[in-house]
Amino acid sequence: MLLVRAWVGPSKIHGLGLIAYEFIPKDTVIWRLVPGFDAILTKVEFQALSHAAQEQINHYAFFYTQRNAYVLCADDARFTNHSDNANSRFCGDYDVAVRDIQAGEEITDNYTEYEKQMLQITRPPMELV
Repeated sequence: MLLVRAWVGPSKIHGLGLIAYEFIPKDTVIWRLVPGFDAILTKVEFQALSHAAQEQINHYAFFYTQRNAYVLCADDARFTNHSDNANSRFCGDYDVAVRDIQAGEEITDNYTEYEKQMLQITRPPMELV
């Protein structure tokens, strides 16, 4: 679930992207996994879907190894694009700004760091405790 105000707009990276509606300070939790709001699908549930639905999951979701399941954001967070110089970082059940993000700036993650970051998780930010 997005915890900041953002909208979907044209991306300089790829098609559409998640754009910050307002200034987001460094260390702000941008997104948090909320079961019941976000869809969490096991491999068996994924395989039971139609081919068209599987394509959608492969495009918009990510496979979360610690939960051994696919996570599909129910809101516009699914439009977060990859960047090698991302301004946010996936830290398990939440995503945090790694630097200040300006209003109108695209919110990005480095997809290649997902697994690495999950292995380095020590504790969530104070507001999630």
